[in-house]
Amino acid sequence: MAHIPPYEETDRLIRLLGVTKTYTQPGKYDIRILDDITLDIHSGEFVALLGPSGSGKSTLLRIITGLSRPSYGTVLYRGHPVTGPNPQAAMVFQSFALYPWLTILQNVELGLVAKGEARSLRREKSLKLVDLIGLSGYEDAFPKELSGGMRQRVGFARALAVDPELLCMDEPFSALDFLTAENLRSELLDLWLESKIPTRAILLVTHGIEEAVFMADRIIILSKNPARITADLSVPLPYPRNRKSQEFIDLVDSVYKIVTGRNDEQEALPPKTGDELNAPRDRVRLAPIPYGHVSMVSGLLELVADRGNRDDLYRLGSELFLEVDDLLPVTETAELFHLAEVKEGDLTLTGLGQQFADADVSERKRIIREQLKDVPLFNLIERVLRNKTNHAMPKEFFNDILEEHFSVAEAERQLTTAINWGRFAELFHYDPDSELVYLSPDQKTPDENGSDSYKKSE
Repeated sequence: MAHIPPYEETDRLIRLLGVTKTYTQPGKYDIRILDDITLDIHSGEFVALLGPSGSGKSTLLRIITGLSRPSYGTVLYRGHPVTGPNPQAAMVFQSFALYPWLTILQNVELGLVAKGEARSLRREKSLKLVDLIGLSGYEDAFPKELSGGMRQRVGFARALAVDPELLCMDEPFSALDFLTAENLRSELLDLWLESKIPTRAILLVTHGIEEAVFMADRIIILSKNPARITADLSVPLPYPRNRKSQEFIDLVDSVYKIVTGRNDEQEALPPKTGDELNAPRDRVRLAPIPYGHVSMVSGLLELVADRGNRDDLYRLGSELFLEVDDLLPVTETAELFHLAEVKEGDLTLTGLGQQFADADVSERKRIIREQLKDVPLFNLIERVLRNKTNHAMPKEFFNDILEEHFSVAEAERQLTTAINWGRFAELFHYDPDSELVYLSPDQKTPDENGSDSYKKSE
């Protein structure tokens, strides 16, 4: 079934030109979330914004709807600048966002009340939408009486009540169980494809590759730290789409390769010259570390080692019931430790990775400990602890340093991950009661050059 809207496909709704978004830490510095985003969205398009958590997808969605303003760049809707909430756009949230003291019908009517529509008209329209989404008979119920799937249906009805030209959805299915989410995806697609709703374009934020390929006819892939558009793909598969077809599987695999790939342009940059190194520059920033648990890295490497030291990431994710958003931190951690390489959507163990997969726990700790010495964040922790007389420092000290480089939430997350890795590798210790990061007496010993290094307690 093909979607044949009653309007011109070339009718541009949204145009973003160089949209950049930064957040200022109080009295400190700017964190760039979005960087130079330029794209168009036309009538008749179902567009998926795809990227890992923290890639700025939700921020971009809020800018498109006018709920947030860019720091730089231009947002146009039908050629006119967006300077506030866009009345032609509606949002469906991940968390349902219903008012618990209002009935289902009253929640659906909210947008119409804000538009000043007469009570009789808004009631008639809302009743039709409640029936359309399959909740007829629940008009006078309250949100607490409904399941998660039913509450999200109310969210869809409320968004559609205002006849939006642009329907924006921020991971609307992620809080639902698998079967409920599948039903809602299919029902929404039916409404869209059969032109039962007035919406002219749909914009879906997701981190699920299969969801994007199943629903959208165009996929925009964002990178992270900061978000940039790395790919803009059309989905040539006809509706309805069969997840088991080879064409579907091949396309999902292709998107996996893009999402899990590296920025070839950045890797290909030539080394800086002396003049460039001496030129004025921004202050040096700590590179973020991924959030992979060492236990998950170990399990993944063991699994791949049993399969000949190489496997397809899409297949691995499907078998382990992991979305790319869950799998990426694990593979990025394996790459950071030089245990594996990701290329063309495949994970391949390095020689060190094969050694790690076959090793006992003691040897695995040694391998990770050696790799951490090349990570700037651990160099920082090592240097501070080594230079302290008692070789101990409050966790808060490191957290304050990280807040100079990351947001408050990200700094906490980075430090939590670093402490977990450091403790596993016995690079340092951590006391959760006193919140002290410290070295044990036998961890500090001079090396051949007279500097300090660490050894595992025997």
